Amino acid sequence: MITPVLLCGGSGTRLWPLSRKSYPKQFVPLLGDKTLFQASAERLSGTDYNAPLILTNSDFRFIVTEQLAEMGMDPGAILIEPEGRNTAPAVLAAAMWLEKTDPDGLMLVAPSDHVVPNTDAFREAVQAGVASAKSGQLVTFGIKPTHGETGYGYLELSEAPAKVDLSTMPLTRFVEKPDQARADEMVGAGNFLWNAGIFLFSVRAILDAFKAHAPDLMTPVQAAVDKGKPDLGFLRLDPEAWRSVEDISIDYAVMERASNLSVVPFAKGWSDLGGWDAVLRESVRDERGVATSGPAVALDCDDTLLRSEDDGLEVVGIGLRNIIAIAMPDAVLIADSRRAQDVKLAVAALKTKKARQATAFPKDHRPWGWFESLVIGDRFQVKRIVVHPGAALSLQSHHHRSEHWIVVEGTAKVTVNEDVKLISENQSVYIPLGAVHRMENPGKVPMVLIEVQTGTYLGEDDIIRYEDVYARS
Repeated sequence: MITPVLLCGGSGTRLWPLSRKSYPKQFVPLLGDKTLFQASAERLSGTDYNAPLILTNSDFRFIVTEQLAEMGMDPGAILIEPEGRNTAPAVLAAAMWLEKTDPDGLMLVAPSDHVVPNTDAFREAVQAGVASAKSGQLVTFGIKPTHGETGYGYLELSEAPAKVDLSTMPLTRFVEKPDQARADEMVGAGNFLWNAGIFLFSVRAILDAFKAHAPDLMTPVQAAVDKGKPDLGFLRLDPEAWRSVEDISIDYAVMERASNLSVVPFAKGWSDLGGWDAVLRESVRDERGVATSGPAVALDCDDTLLRSEDDGLEVVGIGLRNIIAIAMPDAVLIADSRRAQDVKLAVAALKTKKARQATAFPKDHRPWGWFESLVIGDRFQVKRIVVHPGAALSLQSHHHRSEHWIVVEGTAKVTVNEDVKLISENQSVYIPLGAVHRMENPGKVPMVLIEVQTGTYLGEDDIIRYEDVYARS
């Protein structure tokens, strides 16, 4: 059996404004109805796979469980990284965790934000690498390139693969992301593959590799795992030990130094969706190369992506060529598709001017549901709040604001100081400044309410929590 190890802590700024630090691309349905994370979990499931081991951060832990629950899947374990330390420490922590129960087992490490349209072909490629992984090889998966891409690293083989997906091949070396001329040259040579960042190896083999090539990581990561604290079904790696871990990728730490490397070539479709140009390539397009999503209309356009993420916002393009237009309720991106990799520069510019849109998603996802701000003034704010069935907000109070709740769908169980009552649709309740209060959804359908806040300060940090079923501080 193979244990999938899904890495899902990244931010994906090149797909801004749909992907942001608070809600990155792996949790968004970029192509189809499933999110990239859900599609990855489904792809690495079945009779040959154990339940997935997931590494993420504290902000995403409930998003992970919610999206898996929507698919009827349970994780094997969820390890919470106190802060991002790149892929090498994450993979090492996963291996040390699995060593406790399955030291000779295989682990398949994969990012959770890739697109692989042909699931069966990918599983066959994984099976092609199993024998080598069991023999102690570190197996990576190389994608047969379709064009000279500067956003990927490359894998050099000793010769061009004659067959694909049938067996492993020796890896000559890793190649850093090239410029365009070098990328075109490597594609023409035929013996270079894109580095997908997907790996298959035994727990014992990867631990031995870390001991040989990155020994400085062993002690602090082991301490982070051993001193980790269980938290509502998660394991929080020890923050103090994790803080001393080097920030380094598994390529730099291990793969580029190891000699027991093999590659499985794969040519049945793959993308890491590293930019909006990649989304356009993977989308269903018309005869003029135009893809639309949501309420969007293209007139006399070519090679263009028009996407609206708001049902009430129509995007119309006229006479556009090589354009990407992405409309969100709070931000709009318009770019030449050939400059798609520069979107990260726009995010940096927004951060410099301290724009909230640089990192924060319009919908703020919480373990109990989500909320979005509809109107914001100097001393008031109007929110829409959606609470999942059976979920409850923390018992809390505020120093600087009062609140008025109006239920518009479902039923709310509301606590205000000593008073507890049910509020149905079209009913409301007032929460005075300083009152200890809680909102719960006792029903079996989502509960929706409109919240009107008034006060001198309306920030989300004006919360004193007394009880919280999600153990948030």
